[in-house]
Amino acid sequence: MPTTLLVSIIGPDRVGLVSAITGRLFDLGADLGDTTFAVLGGGAEFTAICEFPGGMELETLQSELETLPQNADAEVTVAHFDLPASHPPSGTITHTINISGGDSPGLMARLCEVFEQFDANIVRLNSERVPGAEQGHYVISTAVAIPEGKAQTCLATITNTAGELGLICTWDAVTQ
Repeated sequence: MPTTLLVSIIGPDRVGLVSAITGRLFDLGADLGDTTFAVLGGGAEFTAICEFPGGMELETLQSELETLPQNADAEVTVAHFDLPASHPPSGTITHTINISGGDSPGLMARLCEVFEQFDANIVRLNSERVPGAEQGHYVISTAVAIPEGKAQTCLATITNTAGELGLICTWDAVTQ
């Protein structure tokens, strides 16, 4: 019987980490669905929906992933994934938006409020302090699903909001 599991690994960032994890999942028969990886400070986070057509026990998969040398000192969590493995149309990226500049308290909240105002769904979001840049320089990258007919106004509002805060905003439409 097929099994769908959610794998989450949080630990120190290492070169070869993603390769080791995805290679072991492949060896165990996993079909990867939506997968994310991010460096967070000095750590890293890997999350994936894994479908096992022949089935898989939670404990077996967790043990297999914990024994990888690249996962030393990492927290490995495996859980059943009972939600749909495929995302709905609101999870299909229509635009990528990048905002950069100085730190501004409440920036993330203001941008997210604009997306909500236009019924735009944030599919991916990454925010980081740029190493080596002037103190307080940030880059926020989002991948969003903006409903048809609302994109032009939503993007103009995001651009204006960023401009009011002295930030640079660029965006691209994603063609499917």
